[in-house]
Parts: sequence; C-alpha cells; structure tokens
Amino acid sequence: MAAAASVLRGCLLVAALMLCTMGADAVTRQHRFDVQTTSVTRLCSTKSIVTVNGQYPGPTLFAREGDHVEVTVVNHSPYNMSIHWHGIRQLRSGWADGPSYITQCPIQPGGSYVYRFTITRQRGTLWWHAHISWLRATVHGPMVILPPAGVGYPFPAPDGGEVPIMFGEWWKNDTEAVISQALQTGGGPNISDAYTLNGLPGPLYNCSAQDTFKLKVKPGKTYMLRLINAALNDELFFSIANHTLTVVDVDALYVKPFTVETLIIAPGQTSNVLLTAKPTYPGASYYMLARPYTTTQGTFDNTTVAGVLEYEDPCPTGAAAAAAAGGKTVPIFAPTLPQINDTNAVSNFTDKLRSLASAEYPAAVPQEVDHRFFFTVGLGTHPCAVNGTCQGPNGSRFAAAINNVSFVLPTTALLQSHFAGKSKGVYASNFPYYPLQPFNYTGTPPNNTNVMNGTKVLVLPYGANVELVMQDTSILGAESHPLHLHGFNFYVVGQGFGNFDPVNDPAKFNLFDPVERNTVGVPAGGWVTVRFHADNPGVWFMHCHLEVHMSWGLKMAWLVLDGSRPDQKLPPPPLDLPKC
Repeated sequence: MAAAASVLRGCLLVAALMLCTMGADAVTRQHRFDVQTTSVTRLCSTKSIVTVNGQYPGPTLFAREGDHVEVTVVNHSPYNMSIHWHGIRQLRSGWADGPSYITQCPIQPGGSYVYRFTITRQRGTLWWHAHISWLRATVHGPMVILPPAGVGYPFPAPDGGEVPIMFGEWWKNDTEAVISQALQTGGGPNISDAYTLNGLPGPLYNCSAQDTFKLKVKPGKTYMLRLINAALNDELFFSIANHTLTVVDVDALYVKPFTVETLIIAPGQTSNVLLTAKPTYPGASYYMLARPYTTTQGTFDNTTVAGVLEYEDPCPTGAAAAAAAGGKTVPIFAPTLPQINDTNAVSNFTDKLRSLASAEYPAAVPQEVDHRFFFTVGLGTHPCAVNGTCQGPNGSRFAAAINNVSFVLPTTALLQSHFAGKSKGVYASNFPYYPLQPFNYTGTPPNNTNVMNGTKVLVLPYGANVELVMQDTSILGAESHPLHLHGFNFYVVGQGFGNFDPVNDPAKFNLFDPVERNTVGVPAGGWVTVRFHADNPGVWFMHCHLEVHMSWGLKMAWLVLDGSRPDQKLPPPPLDLPKC
C-alpha cells in the first residue's frame, strides 16, 4: 500500500511540474515506447504481460492543446503491435491513428514506427492503448492534455491536484489465449478474475490487500480525478462513499457541470470529475468502488474493485494517531452502488450530459443534414462448421454485426489500399445505409439469427453533415454497446428506448447543447442518434469498445474522401509506415 501511495504522490508531483514548465508556445513533445514483456504479480499469481516501458498501466503522456506529439514505438514483444491514441482527432494525420489493418499494418516483432500528430482544439483526458487483438488489456495509459498556457479551466481550478484513475480488468490467464480459445470454440470468452484501479485489484479480492490504490487528500481541498475506463468488456458504476463528484468534462470535452453520487463510464470513455474533500479531518477513510453495469444474459465478472480515499490528519496527535498507537485503524465506509442491471440509473446519468455551448466553447451541431444512416447493432450467430462442435447459442458460433454485416479485418491496411488506389480484393464500398431486412428490432427476434461476413466501408464526401441512428437489437438479448468513432467527435442529439421512430423522435432532438463525445453507449433495448461533420479525410474505424463484441465483428469503417483544397487532403504516408 505504501508503494501505491508513493506512486500517487509521484503522479501529482509530475502533473504539477508539467503545469509549471510547459511553455506558452506549442512545442514538439517526443516520447519512446518500448513494448516488452514484463512479469507482474496480482491475486497471488505471477504471469508475463505485455507492457510499455515495463509499466502497468503504462506511462502518462502530458501535452498542451496545440502541441505536436511524436511517439517512437519499438516492439520488443513476440506479438504484432499498434498503438491507438484514443480520442485524438488526427486531423489529416490518419496514418498515426493506430488500428491494425485499418490505418496501418501492425508493427512486427523487432520493428518500430513513429506516430506523429498534432493536438488540435482538444483539451482534457484521453488515453492510448494497443489496437490489435486483446493486447490493450495491459498495454494502455493516460493522456493528459492541458489547455494552452494562460488559459484556465471553465470551472474552479482544483487546488489539491489532478489524478489519473484508470479502470481495468485482470485475468490470471494470458488474455491472448483467452480470446483465441473463444474464437476457436465459438463461445463466450472466460471472464476476468478482477477489476483494477490503476492496475491494482484492491482489498475486496483474495490475496490483494497489499495491491490497493490509495488516494490521500487534505481537508478542504478540491481534486480533479481524470477517470478512464480501460476495461475490456464492462461498463462500470463508480462512487466514493460519503462524497459527491462534479462532472466537468467527458471525452476531453467540457460539459455543463453537474453533481452526482454515482457515475457510469463505458469502456473507451473518459471523464474529469471534481472531488472536494470534507472541510475538517473526518477520522475515517472511504472506499472508492467500481462494479459492472450489464443486462447480458451470459456470464460476466460480477465483482467489485475498491480503492481507498484517505485523509491527512492535520493534527497528528488526533484520532488517527490515537488509533495507530492502540493498534487500531480508522473506520472505513463503503458507498451503495446501483443494481448491476439498473438501466434507469444509466439513463438518468447520461440525460444530464450537456455541452457548455458557450461563446468560448460553442456546440457546433450540424443543423442541416446531408446524409442520414440507420445502423442496427447487436449480436447474432454464424453456423458451426460441418461436423464441428461449437459453444455458441444452439450449437452455433457467436457473432456480432452492424446492419447484419460482421466485419472481417483485411490482411492489408484499408487506408494504405485506398491511398494507393488498390482497393480491389481488399474492401468493398457498399456498406448498407440501413438494414436490408427490417424487423422488430427490440421485440420478437427473427428466426434466422445468422449474419453475413464482409469487409465493407461507407464512403462520404468531404464536408458532409452526417446523422446516424444506432439501434440496439434483441436478437440474442438486449445489451448496451459502447460505440467509438475514430477521427471525429460527434454530438449525441437524441436517445431513447424501444425502436427508433423516424416520424416522432427527431422532433425531440437536442440541437442546441447536446453532449459531444467520441464514444457513446447505445442503450440496451434502445437507440441513440449522433451528428458529425465529415471534415477529416481518411479511413476511420467505428467499433464496439467491448472487446468481445468487436472480436465477433461489431465494427465497420468510414471512408472520407479528400476535399478540393490542399488543406482538405490526406498527405502521403510516412516512409517508416509498417508493411504487412
């Protein structure tokens, strides 16, 4: 526990130094990521995991809005590797986006690649992670993007410090073996053994009390917690006992502040929240708890991760000192989290999210729409091979699809194929705009649950205003699906339950101050509508951020064509771009 506390103090010190030393002008910030295997012990079990620079979670990248970033990734691991800078817009720098076989071929063992991008009109908390197979389980870390020097936050600045908190999942087994076995059998993967806070499972798991994240605070101070859900497969409720959290930012975009006791954060999402410590020393500690939200009918990790909020005693001769002298500890309190399937709690939280929509931070919601699309998202099946034995529904194989297309990764990168004009045999440009066979999406499922395979993209002209409705299906049970769009932010203009009504629901859209995000949860048994402006040429991945669903094919790609001006065109690829 002392180690965890010292790590936290180090994080706060580094953050403070970065705030003081970053200059007024945009600069180039250079980093080196050595991807390597490292032995790590959790839950009294040691295994070899893939890490960056031997750290789990990986190093925090600090930058300011407007900075240019260069990260040299050297792959010493036995696996192919690529790194995605989750939430970075990558304006005209799609070669640096990172998803394997979408914008680049992976970095092979012994190879390297320099990711180069500029942070444009973004500030807040984002993160980076591996974007191939399930390697992001341990290959991930925070990105802290500060406002330009001299520009403050649009809310009272925290006077106690800023602390990244990453939620994760831990398997005792090798995660690459876990997903490999699942894909071979067609069944669901083995669930994780624990959730983690900053890589630590905490005291509620066996053999884990020594691996507890501790946040030490001073009475009366305000802290900003930079929350990141890096878990592979679970949305999480989060709460701190006897404290409230004020949400000021999601996905590196400011929101109208609101205060809650519990928040929900989906895989891929980030949120900055303000935590104000009690005005005087309380003589107690408080659990910070996270556990899953799910409506799945299958198995899932139904456990709870705990960190501890501790107060510094300004009077060491007080209650804490007396308790320590007597061999006692101060009492510790736990929050009450919503039920694991409490969809109402999720909806009530997401309904509170609103953009600032101020003069300084406007909400540039497309008021007119050039292209409308309707995507069904959900699970389905593939038939088992002849004479095969499969562990999916009714002896089939699990699959997932958007508009009944289960995406198949190509063997060469889509962006490279597009730029070279060699798309034939790599991808087709006929991704369906809407379901080819409509049905009662949240009602009685169709008899045929099979989905088709394909490597299809949807082509957009540069500058198009897009409206996209994403509809959950109940083919194999209604579930929430966090969808992440690379290369863009979007405005969440509407959401609801049941089937989307194209006649009546648009009248309820919020076109004034909808929340802007890069990852949104499609409600279980419901729909969500987003709008975005296609001002970024390239090939951009959109996928479910539940890794198991993405592994089953719940993903697709947008191809945004070059515009007419030079500053609307994608530059040529860098010379060190990895080859397939």
